[in-house]
Amino acid sequence: MYDFVIEEINISNVNQLDDVKKFLKNFDLEFEENIDCTIVIKQGGKIVGTCSKSGNILKCFAIDSSMRGMGLSSKLVTWMNNKLFDQGVYHSFIFTKPENINIFTGVGYKLIQKVKEVALLETGVENINKHIKRIIEKYDLKNNKKAALVMNCNPFTWGHRYLIEKASLENEEVIIFIVEEDRSLFPFKYRYELVKQGVADLKNVKVVPGGEYIISSATFPNYFLRKKDDVLRIFTELDASIFGEYFCNELSINKRYVGEEPFCEVTQAYNETLSDTLEKYGVELEIVKRREFKGKAISASQVREVIKGGEISYLKNLVPDVTMKFLLSSEGKEIMEKIKYSTSPH
Repeated sequence: MYDFVIEEINISNVNQLDDVKKFLKNFDLEFEENIDCTIVIKQGGKIVGTCSKSGNILKCFAIDSSMRGMGLSSKLVTWMNNKLFDQGVYHSFIFTKPENINIFTGVGYKLIQKVKEVALLETGVENINKHIKRIIEKYDLKNNKKAALVMNCNPFTWGHRYLIEKASLENEEVIIFIVEEDRSLFPFKYRYELVKQGVADLKNVKVVPGGEYIISSATFPNYFLRKKDDVLRIFTELDASIFGEYFCNELSINKRYVGEEPFCEVTQAYNETLSDTLEKYGVELEIVKRREFKGKAISASQVREVIKGGEISYLKNLVPDVTMKFLLSSEGKEIMEKIKYSTSPH
């Protein structure tokens, strides 16, 4: 009756992509980076709706206001989820504006969290409550008060060790969440193992994969883009509020430690938002002055710069033995070669 047609556009085709970007501008939306699939609904050759995805995250969703109530939202979401099913993916997220929440709860999505400008919902075989329950059981997390740290450790440095050790001395139990998203120069499997080995002597510390709900493309895409832009505060608040409402409440976390951030604007903004947001959940943020070497704060970015400059012997001043041993292994040498020729900040 309405002659609606769904088309997958060729995102490498400039003209097709420009049409989508122009349509999104009507809703104060921008076509985001790292999108791998975009579809549009057309009526009479004109775009009246669109949705994109990046991995298992649906985003850049918009429907012409004159077409509301005609089931276009369901058509777009169903098409995208069928695409994910074909790829063997059975859990997805969607970013949208808070005023659109009812649209997506009506097609099977469940709200995780909303802040003033954005809401995050999910559907599928996984959900945040199942995820946290699994963590509690797997890592035998008791119902006592805990401190937490969230770290990327790209790679594990003396600075990380110093911060963890301080938390260990000041608290009965400590959880370290290692960012699981594999968008760093050191892959997650190595970052995770280096931290586990590097804190094995601290018996009250448990090292846990961060999963999809802590500093991931779903909760905090700007962390990986390393861009300080207009939406940075939105996503830092979203990530911090998810951590406060779900992880702190369910895991009895009453304190979170972060290092003072003299280098990265994104991390500095994240720390500021963390402080404001966690306070609402009764969680204290402890900002710790970083360990220094020769008057300079030790950081993973400094380690990568030293590797880039080829000063391998200097690294023993910045990283523990476990990291040094890894860097000199065949896997470590391969990563160091990539770092030397990389333009990536992370």
